[in-house]
Parts: sequence; C-alpha cells; structure tokens
Amino acid sequence: MNTADLSLHHLAKPLGHDDAFALANSFLLKPNGLSSSDLDHLFGVMHAHRLDDADLYFQHTRSEQWSLEEGIVKSGSFNIDQGVGVRAISGDKTAFAYSDVISNEALLKAAHATRVIGAKGGKVKVRTPIQTQNLSSTSLYSPLNPLESLRPQEKIMLLEQIERRAKARDPRIIQVMASLAGEFDVVLVARANGLMAADVRPLVRVSVHVIAEQNGRRESGSAGGGARTDYAFFNSERINQWVDEAVDNALLNLNSRPAPAGPMTVVMGPGWPGVLLHEAIGHGLEGDFNRKGSSAFSGRIGERVAAKGVTVVDDGTLSGRRGSLNMDDEGTPTQCTTLIENGVLKGYIQDSLNARLMKMPLTGNGRRESFASIPLPRMTNTYMLSGQYDPGEIVASIDRGLYAVNFGGGQVDITSGKFVFSASVAYWVENGKIQYPVKGATIIGNGPESLKQVSMIGNDLRLDSGVGVCGKEGQSVPVGVGQPTLRIEQMTVGGTA
Repeated sequence: MNTADLSLHHLAKPLGHDDAFALANSFLLKPNGLSSSDLDHLFGVMHAHRLDDADLYFQHTRSEQWSLEEGIVKSGSFNIDQGVGVRAISGDKTAFAYSDVISNEALLKAAHATRVIGAKGGKVKVRTPIQTQNLSSTSLYSPLNPLESLRPQEKIMLLEQIERRAKARDPRIIQVMASLAGEFDVVLVARANGLMAADVRPLVRVSVHVIAEQNGRRESGSAGGGARTDYAFFNSERINQWVDEAVDNALLNLNSRPAPAGPMTVVMGPGWPGVLLHEAIGHGLEGDFNRKGSSAFSGRIGERVAAKGVTVVDDGTLSGRRGSLNMDDEGTPTQCTTLIENGVLKGYIQDSLNARLMKMPLTGNGRRESFASIPLPRMTNTYMLSGQYDPGEIVASIDRGLYAVNFGGGQVDITSGKFVFSASVAYWVENGKIQYPVKGATIIGNGPESLKQVSMIGNDLRLDSGVGVCGKEGQSVPVGVGQPTLRIEQMTVGGTA
C-alpha cells in the first residue's frame, strides 16, 4: 500500500500536544474559571462511591453550512455549541450526565448525579492526580479554524463555481444543488486515571448533486469530498473532478436499463464501495456487540472468517483523513488495528469499557457524537488492503454478472450479518465486457459469507473522497471507508428486469 496516496500534502504546521492543550484550556477551562485542581477535586467527589472508571469530556464546536440551489444561496447556518459530559462506570453499568453550561457548580451537580451508580463505602479505587499526557509530538491535521479560511463571499463564489461547471458540461443538466460545510472542534478529556488530553479537530466537506433530463426522463448524480483541514483543500482541480463525476453519473443513468436479478458474480469497484465492508463487516467487529455475543463474529478470534488474501484494518492515523483522530474521545491515541489478516479474525474495535470487560487491549476507538453522548466503540478509517490483480483483469473475468462502481444507502443486521445495499452506479457485464449501465440493482447478502466468497482482490486500494458518516445508537460520527476492486463469486442481486 502506498500510504502517500492516503495523505494530504498541503497541511499547515502540525499542532503539538502542548499547543492543543493550551488552546483547549483557553476555550474550555480558563473562561469558565476552572483548573486541573478543580477537576481533580471533582473526581474525588465522584469516587466517594465505588467506581471502576470516570471521565469528563469538554467540547467547544463552531460549525457552518452553506447551500446553493437554482443559482442562489437558499440556506446558511452558523452554530456555536459547547458543554461537558460527566460519566461514571461501575462494572458494566454507566451513569452519564451532561451540561451545556461549563462551570464548577454544573460539574458538581453532574458528579453527584452520576456517582449513585456505585455503592457507598467499601474499597474505593485509588485515583492518580490529574496531569497532562503527551500523546504525540505532531498532529494528523491542521489546527486552523476552517470557518475563517475563506470570507463569506468567497464561500458563495465556490458554490457558484460548482453550478457553472455542471451546467456548462451538458445542456441536459437542469438542476444543480451544492453545499459547503465546515467545523472547528476543540475537545478536552480528563479521566480518573489521571490522564488529561486535548485535541483540535477541523473538518470540511463539499457535496454536489445534479439532475439531468432527456426525453422526459430524469436521473440524478452525486459526488463530493472533504478532509480534516481548511477550505484551501477545495482547489479548482478537486471541485471540477467532483462536479464532473456527479454529471457523468447522472448522464450515465439516463441510458441505464433495468438491472437483472438473481444469484450472480459481483465485482465491486475501489473506494466508496468499501461502505459495504464498513456496514456488513465493520460494525460486527465492534467490541460492544462481541462482548454481548450479538455479533456474527462473537468468540471467533483466531478462526478463518474470510477468504485467503483478505486483510481488513481500522486506521485512525492517516494524515488529514475524515475518519482520523489524534486521540479518541476517551483520550486514547488512535492506531492502526488489524481486524482480519489473510482471512483470519485477529481482533475487535474497542473503547475503554468493553476492552476492560473483555480483558482486551484498547484500540483508540471510543467515539461520541458530542459532549451530550456516551462513547461507544466506533470505526475510524476502515478498509481492505490491496491484492495482486489488475482491476481490468478482474472485470474481464466476469462471464455474466454485475460490476458495481458506486453505492447508495443500505441496511445491516449485526446479529445475522445480513445486509441490503443499493448500487447507484453499476454495469451489466457479459463475456468479460461491459454491456450497458443498469439501474435499480440491490445487493443482498451476508457479511461473513460474502468475505468467504472473495476470489480476486485488486491492486488498486482507494479510500473514499471524504464523505462518510456512520450512525450507531442515534449518534453520527465522520468516518472513512475504502477497498480495492473485489470479485465476489456469488451474491444475490435484486433488480427490476
């Protein structure tokens, strides 16, 4: 794998841990009259009852979104949100309280509310005094506030550039919708084990959606991308690439035919089709599902769960990537965790609670949507490593089957591993040659069984363009997905033909 292909090369000067802590302190603690000694006292109040763990999660977020439709900015929003979450853990039980007011009084009320989860008296877990921890000498992303990297008029001009490009490409494009979003997130984590760590997290995204019309038929196409950086990421080359992709997909679908149905060979393209891997496999490898025995992968570490050559990792350390983090939302440094190696299950994705109960190492995957949410084991950037086959060779190997280049939404049952996904761009292939684009193809299968059906793995690993959002238990977090071109021997395709 060429890691240079997975990185951003224009990042500003990296932010060291000390700088991140100083910035977090200036946003979250100092303006509210708090110090590390106040937090240490707070943990003392919580530990008057028996607890296995406790933490505080402070957050300050500034976000905005601009949307253009029919040539004008139809909506714009700007939001500042901040608060603190207080969590206490006893055994497998969690008590959680949060406040959008950061003050010593609010923290004490939350602490008293959460400590009831632990019994009074008895052996109290020894605490370590609060101290900052050096997570890394450098950051994976720029510390700049992306919202300040362009003036309002420049943001509008960027959206207008998208519309002009799309309509200039083809007269059949009758409608263009574009959006620009940015976020500046400052977080600080304090734990009962003495750790105090901070992170400064930028995030930007552009989305393009077009509608094409021909002879009364309308079809749509979408594209976009983003990263953990500022708006300078959206240069003309990238913007034009995404606009062209959206337009090409819409025009392609104008000529699509109903998709054939039934069991058949399916080849999935590189990049975003890895969302199927994320949903059908990744969620099943999260620690909470496996601790509770509700995953199709529960208790199977060391077993063969996929075809030889299949290696899947979750890597939160890729520079600038949407799913990357310097630390997770419990203050644990992220890492590259091998989940499946050459077809054999090697481990699970863990947060602190599930790692402790399962007696397994932390992997830096404790994530939460905001200070008002509890952390859960969640993916970062999850992808399959490259194999040896040329992608053209893989497509040419299809006798009769589907070549799915892009995917839309889908659903997964974690317990059984069954999934249903819709292909937004796909082709029918016969005798190794692409025949025509198809519409309405639905991929139906079982995650663990599909992994065993992988027979060819391409040498073209690609990550998505930076648009992934993962939902779990009502919480949404940014993620990355990816894979090389894959041939799966037999999957069920639901179609309209």
